[in-house]
Amino acid sequence: METWETLGTGRRGRPPAGDARAPGLRRLARPSGGAGGRRAPRLFAAAGTGLLAAMVAAQVASGLRPGDLRLTTLVVVLLAAAALAYAAAAHTLPRAAGAFAAAVAAGYAAEWIGTRTGLPFGRYRYTGVLWPSPGGVPLIVALAWGGMGLAAHAVARRVVPGGRAARLAAGALALTAWDLFLDPQMLRLGLWEWAQPGPYRGVPVSNFIGWFLVSLLVMALIGRIAGGPEAGSTGLVAVYTVMALMETVGFAAVFRPPDPLVATAGGIAMGAFALLAWRRRWRK
Repeated sequence: METWETLGTGRRGRPPAGDARAPGLRRLARPSGGAGGRRAPRLFAAAGTGLLAAMVAAQVASGLRPGDLRLTTLVVVLLAAAALAYAAAAHTLPRAAGAFAAAVAAGYAAEWIGTRTGLPFGRYRYTGVLWPSPGGVPLIVALAWGGMGLAAHAVARRVVPGGRAARLAAGALALTAWDLFLDPQMLRLGLWEWAQPGPYRGVPVSNFIGWFLVSLLVMALIGRIAGGPEAGSTGLVAVYTVMALMETVGFAAVFRPPDPLVATAGGIAMGAFALLAWRRRWRK
């Protein structure tokens, strides 16, 4: 069988000048992406934008009707779907789906172990309000780990472009920062209870230590599976930023009663990561 190396130029991978087959060979040599390959990331990004807009609408509705847990579930589902779509645009669908599934599985396993042993978060239990709950762990909780895990990972890649250990720590901190909002909100809604309430709106310090440890695992899994040269999807950074803004406004002015402490703590923590991520983007 002839190869380009045997067709006579001595330059590896280039057909000889004047060869009638050269145009066809050149076409075969092009990356398989082509116009169709370029179109797929755009379609995934467009889907992510639509899902993110729908999530914002659902989040506004849930803030106005905090007792309707169907809206809370819808917010998480849309969050996960938007993050997955943006990740597919950045890393291809198979890599994104694999990373998302790994993060969901890690989050579910941590919650399953946590509700039975108290490790690594501390002793707590779900009240049974959220469903479906296979094994006693609400499915939307695992989806939240996956969706925000992808977003926090993208933020970390933008903030810390080099250094794997530093990037893992940054991603874990970015994801844990979200729990400054999440846990107080879920306690308000009566979705879970702590055996021994702690100093931060009833949340024990052990919870945040556990979140950081599990988040390290989530970041490692996503980095291992997603891989690729993408230095942080802008869409995923937008997901993280929108969530930070919505939660801050919610606790500051929408929820009744408002909670300035949670709005300030969560807003500063998540906001700092979001600003650092966008600052690096703007400087490019």
